[in-house]
Amino acid sequence: MREYRDDRTGIYLRLMGPQDTDLIVTWRNKDAVRKNFIYQKLFTREGHEAWIREKVQTGQVVQMIICDCGSQRPLGSVYIRDIDREHNKAEYGIFIGEDDARGRGVGTAAARLMLRYCFEEEGLHRVYLRAFADNLQAIRSYEKAGFVREGLLKDDVCIRGQYRDILWMAAVAE
Repeated sequence: MREYRDDRTGIYLRLMGPQDTDLIVTWRNKDAVRKNFIYQKLFTREGHEAWIREKVQTGQVVQMIICDCGSQRPLGSVYIRDIDREHNKAEYGIFIGEDDARGRGVGTAAARLMLRYCFEEEGLHRVYLRAFADNLQAIRSYEKAGFVREGLLKDDVCIRGQYRDILWMAAVAE
């Protein structure tokens, strides 16, 4: 894998490994992270190990850790899932697990790096995502990274008894 780093923001991406399991479970179970996911259930070590075995190791998912260039400290994760080789597309996801890494452009830089990886190394043509339509900070970040709005699904999911709109966005290889 080529090196995917953004010196301006001070981050790089590395492939996720089994050693990252406890950290990912901790991050995904934080309220600040979980509230922005359609899948709201608590993560477990067993569930993440099954994800690695059934999705990552079978090539259906590529997951990376966002790291600080200076300290090498993990800050969060980006991934593509449901990789469709027939139509050359996949769904993008991200979470920033460390509180001090939020709000300083890490998510935007990581999305740009992951899109570069998707188009250059995976040969994908289209990378799409789903976001809560009221998550304006995430939507602005995705747009800065190169995603464009494609559609709005009204009352698409029910989270804790409340229906929520989902915004579909995508980036397409040039």
